[in-house]
Amino acid sequence: MSKGWWWLAIGAVAVAAWAARPDSPDAETSADTPPASTTTKAPTSAPTSTGSKPKPKPTGADWWTDYDPAHFAVQVKRSAAAAKVDPQLLMAILYNESYKPHDPEFERAWLRIDSNPALGIANMHRAAFEDTQRGSRFAGRTWEELPDHPELAIEAAAWHLRDLAARLPGKPRTDLKKHELIALGYNAGQGNMRAFARGVKPGPQAQSYLDRLRDNWDKSGEALTTS
Repeated sequence: MSKGWWWLAIGAVAVAAWAARPDSPDAETSADTPPASTTTKAPTSAPTSTGSKPKPKPTGADWWTDYDPAHFAVQVKRSAAAAKVDPQLLMAILYNESYKPHDPEFERAWLRIDSNPALGIANMHRAAFEDTQRGSRFAGRTWEELPDHPELAIEAAAWHLRDLAARLPGKPRTDLKKHELIALGYNAGQGNMRAFARGVKPGPQAQSYLDRLRDNWDKSGEALTTS
């Protein structure tokens, strides 16, 4: 779930495999940027200003071509309500985890070269998914489905956040807010989350995740209110 130092090496190999597809864009596409759509879908309504036209949401099988977590605001609100977690936190997690391409073919290429990958738009590892799905409504689904099913990735992330919230100490001894601790748990695991709740300071990687969460917080709230 974290953006490790190894990402560039893994990304370079995965991009090479992904770019070999017949429908792939040219070789200049960045490993850190989702591929641009080869088609443009006209907006359903005329723009209300003389500025740039509103960007249409990708739909169907091409949802990843112009990926923005805000496109899934409806699913985020629905899954957050079912899991009884803060929808703004769930949306912020998706923004935090949007640093890599989420093209399903790219993720499958990554799966072939990484022994412990994170899949789907919420970048979930197999162990976290399988632990979360026990007794859930998606108990019959598989971790390997995450690249192709963003709605499943969102649902699994919501219930994982609920599990993490339930494992927080009753009286944290830290200035970090509850939603920040849960986000750190999503990134660094529940053991580290509990340590942070006891007052242990986050290391550089966890602090970077926390900084991004704070940067994405207001944007996440706006994505939910404008959907």
